Amino acid sequence: MDIADGKFAITGGVSMIGANIAEQLLEAGAREVVLFDNYSLSTPDMVQGIVHDPRVRLVRGDILRINELYDAFAEVDGVFAIAGFLTLPLSQNPFLGIAVNVQGMLNTCEACRYRNVGKVVFASSVAVYGETEEAVTQEHAPWAWSNQQPGAALYGGSKIIGENIVRLYHDRHGVDSVSLRFSSVYGERQHYRAVNSVYIMDTYDRVRQGLPPVIPDDGLEVHDYLHVADAARAAVMAMASAVSRDSFTVATGVSTTLNRLVKIILETMDSDLSPEYRTAAGKVRSTVSKTLKFSNRKIEAALGWKPQIPIEEGIARLIRWRQSTDNTV
Repeated sequence: MDIADGKFAITGGVSMIGANIAEQLLEAGAREVVLFDNYSLSTPDMVQGIVHDPRVRLVRGDILRINELYDAFAEVDGVFAIAGFLTLPLSQNPFLGIAVNVQGMLNTCEACRYRNVGKVVFASSVAVYGETEEAVTQEHAPWAWSNQQPGAALYGGSKIIGENIVRLYHDRHGVDSVSLRFSSVYGERQHYRAVNSVYIMDTYDRVRQGLPPVIPDDGLEVHDYLHVADAARAAVMAMASAVSRDSFTVATGVSTTLNRLVKIILETMDSDLSPEYRTAAGKVRSTVSKTLKFSNRKIEAALGWKPQIPIEEGIARLIRWRQSTDNTV
């Protein structure tokens, strides 16, 4: 699908990922970009640098109200299905979280069928692998959920359902689709809802206040931190490609320990604080693996995507953005 001169809709359009996708669509010459969002987890302030572009249309709506999707998807070529509950808010409100992630995706795909949308790019997650024990986790790895916290398992399960909803609409109605299994996305416009990425913001906030960062357990827990610009680029490339009915891991392939992450944050902020090691009781956590490693070979082979922003640069960019917002308050 050609991005230039195309019309695209983004559910969750004022989210961190949605806003970055919009920026890249505009840079690629899209004719119109519809930012569809109910503002429950974000505000139009997130897209201040975008909404003044005459090609951007901001639409307040909810993916649980299918009639609003019918209206927003009129004459749309492709939809980026980004709206959804992450692990932390889903743990706090499972009734609404499961409804949004499951019924909301059904509504999104049905509206695509009704409006003859050519393709859906679905924001899935590496949560579909659960507490994986694979040496290198690839797309065919099974879902290992039995040792996860309930909220994390419910979130992963909802993403598995979402991937199969878009496949079902491919098979029955010819709506092309790609599911992107994002690792821990972070970056400018960072929010406080993603379990792993919120740890970056919590650490930044403590250091800014002159408090030592807190590292759970021994700090050897690892995550694959993906900068939002790399995540958005993968989504746009997936939309532009001829690939359909497939799922891809979108990750750097680099495992970063919490010890290393905190060290990067402290160095970036020129802080000489020393971290404290203690584990908060009842804290929601997605995985606590010390061996997590994801493969991005499949998406590189199919789409030509590779990560471009290393963790050191990404954290520096995030902190510069956050400091700029702090200075305007």
